[in-house]
Amino acid sequence: MNRITQLFNIKYPIIQGGMIWNSGYKLASAVSNAGGLGLIGAGSMYPEVLREHIQKCKKATDKPFGVNIPMLYPNIEEIMNIVVEEGVKIVFTSAGNPKTWTSFLKEKGITVVHVVSSSVFALKAQEAGVDAIVAEGFEAGGHNGRDETTTLTLIPMVKEKIQIPLIAAGGIATGRGMLATMILGADGVQVGSRFAASIESSAHNNFKETIVSIKEGDTQLTLKELAPVRLVKNKFYNDVQALYEKCPSKEELVELLGRARAKKGMFEGDLEEGELEIGQIAGLIHEILPVEQIVQQMMADFKAAREEKATFEF
Repeated sequence: MNRITQLFNIKYPIIQGGMIWNSGYKLASAVSNAGGLGLIGAGSMYPEVLREHIQKCKKATDKPFGVNIPMLYPNIEEIMNIVVEEGVKIVFTSAGNPKTWTSFLKEKGITVVHVVSSSVFALKAQEAGVDAIVAEGFEAGGHNGRDETTTLTLIPMVKEKIQIPLIAAGGIATGRGMLATMILGADGVQVGSRFAASIESSAHNNFKETIVSIKEGDTQLTLKELAPVRLVKNKFYNDVQALYEKCPSKEELVELLGRARAKKGMFEGDLEEGELEIGQIAGLIHEILPVEQIVQQMMADFKAAREEKATFEF
């Protein structure tokens, strides 16, 4: 056991990212049943939908699971109360100030983890009293840090600053990637893109098929004026780039983005007009697999790589 498996009472130090439109109770419970920590992604759920997914997840697994909550959520107070009412024991917070809700959650006996993109924010989260940190490099899919710090440099920088457990995220889909980040100082990993392309993911199959077809260079970080997000280069992405050529105002970017682009792309399967959020590591994902197989492959790869490096000589 290490600090992450002890903190969450799980078998493997693998956490499934709480991705909007991908992370319903089926994915979360499958990851937890496979020995990792599954997270329900609250960011794409109305409050009562979240409550339903929590209740279904409790029926689908007797293992620990959690909820990921972006703190910019408009119904944040209602969401937090539902988490408490439903007896959720683990909450990952993101996209906001950890001081706002950490004390409230910890007073209810909830383990709190905060997602950051820099060592500065990691220190602030530690000072706020969180139990662990997720440090996410800009290789990751979805919304991202503005500094474009890669996972390879971010993990040791954060490790140097904090004392609490550290979870690496961004560009991790294999056991070798897991081993690399743990050598750099992480206690565990958070995996998003690999689980988005799982059978149990709630994403539309069109999006899953897109993930496994992606090659190096097919994603790009954009829309920094609003909230930096890594997208697949589809028609919507090209429309954004065409608008940038005209030096658009923030309002013009907001108008083009409109509403529910992510839902349209990832959940409804519109590969042209939808927002398709996925990480650079998708170039290494070639099959849509069951969660159990993904976890077992990662652990086998991790152990093989660890043994290989243990015998490496200069």
